[in-house]
Amino acid sequence: MLSIGVDIGGTKIAAGVVDEQGWIIATTTRSTPATDPELLEAGVADAVAELRAEHEVAGVGVGAAGFIGADRRTVNFAANVAWRHHPLAEQLEQLLGLPVVVENDANAAGWAEYRFGAATEAVHMLMVTVGTGLGGAIVLDGNLVRGSGGFAGEVAHMTAVPDGQWCGCGLRGCLEQYTSGTALVRTAKRRAGVGDPAMSPLVEASGGTRKGIDGPLITRLAQQGDPGSRELIGELGTWLGRGMASISSLLDPDVIVVGGGVADAGDLLLDPARRAYSASLTGRAHREPARFVLAGLGNRAGIVGAADLAR
Repeated sequence: MLSIGVDIGGTKIAAGVVDEQGWIIATTTRSTPATDPELLEAGVADAVAELRAEHEVAGVGVGAAGFIGADRRTVNFAANVAWRHHPLAEQLEQLLGLPVVVENDANAAGWAEYRFGAATEAVHMLMVTVGTGLGGAIVLDGNLVRGSGGFAGEVAHMTAVPDGQWCGCGLRGCLEQYTSGTALVRTAKRRAGVGDPAMSPLVEASGGTRKGIDGPLITRLAQQGDPGSRELIGELGTWLGRGMASISSLLDPDVIVVGGGVADAGDLLLDPARRAYSASLTGRAHREPARFVLAGLGNRAGIVGAADLAR
């Protein structure tokens, strides 16, 4: 049985036909008109129509960034798309004539890693995506945890530092402000701005100005051995490990999957995360710690997970 997965990003709609083994057998893309919900839905419908022309499918799964209702049909709020309590599944079903399931994009990616990726041997999995922001997904006993209103898994907005950095959610000290690509770059630019000599290689590599510093540059220099860049990624990894230890006190996962663009740093990120996790874990002398592993499906995860949830 084939199904279609759709991953709605801030700039691109990516869609693919996925089989029961999680293999993508056809793909297409459209641009994302984020300010116009009707145009966005028309773009999704057009992409699905293109794929259906060559493949018989049973349903469509849509992964979208935002707060998705527990019914998996309504987008209650999305920061990058103009949806507010929007009946997305109903609207798309009218356009497509197919059943539609809507899921948070991080949940869709996490489900893909659990079913077909880095966590196939796990029973209880926590996935975090460390990109521009921080996403999360929880699978316990084979069930994707959504919570009473669909808001479960929002690890980004756990309080890491009371009265700390302001967060875009309106609160202060959220974990995302210390564990994300945005936080990584902000720290690098701040240190470069006060003349920290450890940031000199970054400034030089970015053309002599701190404005050109970005996450991929920090990762590249860290992989090349630059001590300052390694320190930046290590600090982020330490925050990540502490946050995962707090979550583990509640959920006790056996595997923690780490994805997102910052995860391209590999063990430069995971090793300090593992150390901080072990040092912060409650009862660590009497329990088996979770394994930290890198996500295996990359940017395919959203499509694969959404399609599998639809199936």
